[in-house]
Amino acid sequence: QVQLVESGGGLVQAGGSLRLSCASSGSLFRFYSMGWYRQAPGNQRELVASIAAGGSTNYADSVKGRFTISRDNAKKTVYLQMNSLKPEDTAVYYCNSPHPTSGVRLGWGQGTQVTVSS
Repeated sequence: QVQLVESGGGLVQAGGSLRLSCASSGSLFRFYSMGWYRQAPGNQRELVASIAAGGSTNYADSVKGRFTISRDNAKKTVYLQMNSLKPEDTAVYYCNSPHPTSGVRLGWGQGTQVTVSS
């Protein structure tokens, strides 16, 4: 069973930056698209950024221009560089592999907490 381990979260002031990492144990990592999701208290989990196997990226409007997703297939790791953070970015951040019909391909990891203070 593929495991996903997120790290890099923390407490940061508004306007600050964080870089999240997600390490996968899956041997097929390089073949799959990957995404970063977040869930704030009382809200549903949402996809904020995704990167295809070929490297093309997509972003939610709320993070476009501030967040950058990237991947290192040799390390089986996906990253999320978050700049100009806002209090509304506060959430638990998760990674997974988006799937067109089932939603996601993999089980969820423990996530990493991002808290942005105003």
